[in-house]
Amino acid sequence: MARKRFGIAVLAAMIILAASAAAQQKNELSGLIGRTFISDQGVTGISTFDPILHSGNGLTFQVNYGRRLMGGGFAALTFEVPFVVNYDEDIHFSVNVVPEQYRSYFVTPSLRANIFAANAVSPWVSFGGGFGHFSESSTLEFGGPNTGKTGTTTGIFQMGVGLDVKIWHNFSVRGEARDFFSGIPELNVNTGKSRQHNIFAGGGVVWHF
Repeated sequence: MARKRFGIAVLAAMIILAASAAAQQKNELSGLIGRTFISDQGVTGISTFDPILHSGNGLTFQVNYGRRLMGGGFAALTFEVPFVVNYDEDIHFSVNVVPEQYRSYFVTPSLRANIFAANAVSPWVSFGGGFGHFSESSTLEFGGPNTGKTGTTTGIFQMGVGLDVKIWHNFSVRGEARDFFSGIPELNVNTGKSRQHNIFAGGGVVWHF
């Protein structure tokens, strides 16, 4: 009888500890990989057979720290800090005036709202803002030195949607799309625009702790 009571007490203690640990899992760290999509744009002031500035779909990495502020049942509000790096955004223009590529770095503190936050599947939306930096190549696309500006800092507005799916203990998988609405990099051409949409689509793993 004493062993049975001891076993019941141990089981109860384990359940309480597990529930307490789950309740204290307010932090998360995620790593994602995907692509950044930027629309092609027309160029003015240059006579050429193809006056379109073409952008590639740069391989992009994201690290994101989040801290739950409130909620946790049906809905939850989380403060998050996405840090996104597009390491090699290739560009093409028919005249040899643009850099061969550029890198971009975005940091946008945001608020994320999840629904069905305690369920296995939880959709969410995110809004925020911060800053970004474009690092343009010092070499032109078809060779030769880039004499234009090779470092541009800009303000960023971020909005995104996504889906978290719990897979095992403290881990979830995440799929998301975010639009980082930024200024433009210095590409030595005039597109008539001062802002651009940098749309990141990707997926990865989230660790809750």
